Amino acid sequence: MTPAQCRAARALIGMTQTELANAAGFGLSTIVDFEKERRIVSTTAQIRMLEALEGAGVEFIAENGGGAGVRLKTRSK
Repeated sequence: MTPAQCRAARALIGMTQTELANAAGFGLSTIVDFEKERRIVSTTAQIRMLEALEGAGVEFIAENGGGAGVRLKTRSK
């Protein structure tokens, strides 16, 4: 996940940086610094952020030549 994907994912679901930090289980400064590209976070921290965002309804799109991105998960009928 890139910092831009993190910002876009949060915006898509209306999640604040504080809410993401709480959901992922670490301090607000980690999210702020990561999104502003001031800090490279560990793989474990990225997984925790991804899990929190995916749990809130975000789906991450792989680059696959078309560019990485985010979208809302489709809901089961």
